[in-house]
This record gives sequence, structure tokens and C-alpha cells, in this order.
Amino acid sequence: MRMLRWMCGVTRIDKIRKQKIKVSLKVTPVTEKMWSTRATWYGRVMRREESLVTRRMLNMFVGGKRSSGRPKKRWMDCVKEDMRVKGLDNDMMGEMSGRERHDVPTQGLEEEEDYLNE
Repeated sequence: MRMLRWMCGVTRIDKIRKQKIKVSLKVTPVTEKMWSTRATWYGRVMRREESLVTRRMLNMFVGGKRSSGRPKKRWMDCVKEDMRVKGLDNDMMGEMSGRERHDVPTQGLEEEEDYLNE
């Protein structure tokens, strides 16, 4: 946040909210960047041939017991959750190029911008 304030020429004494600074600089939320990176990697893997290791590992089953307690979050679980939240299916996610992936509307950003413009 210190760097963003410095870029705008604003100090904490000016009492400008950090959300307003982020919107003025068009800073992408970290969660959106993480989603974009996962979607990019998933698209690359899905475009590869079925016989290659990276593609075969998506459907691989590892036998044995899992540790007790809450199960660890796996990469594919995150991808499936991203697709569910964004309303995408496997075909759409695998075929999207990097530019199209950034154009997918995000939920809640419009409300945040309205709040900041008040």
C-alpha cells in the first residue's frame, strides 16, 4: 500500500481510503490474479495431448490412506471451484486465451466501484 500511495503522491495524512487509491490505479485484486494464473495453466494442460504426463496426471488416482482431519486443498479442487463461481465449464476454460480470460466479468466489483464513487 505504501508504494501505491507513493505512486499517487498521497500520504496517510491526506486520509484517502486505500480502496479509492486501488481503484484509481486500477489494481487487480490478488484473488483475481490467482484465478487468472490457474486458468492459464489449466488451459495449457488441457490443450496438450492425452498421452503426455501433465495431462495424464489430472485423472490419476493415488491409492492409500489420507491423513485424518480436514483434507488438504488440491489444485484441481481450486480449478473446479473457480469454474463453478465464474459459471464456466471445462470446454470454455480450456479454450480461452489469456486475453479472453481477463475479460470475464468479476462478481462484486461494480458494487465496490459504486461505493467508492459516493
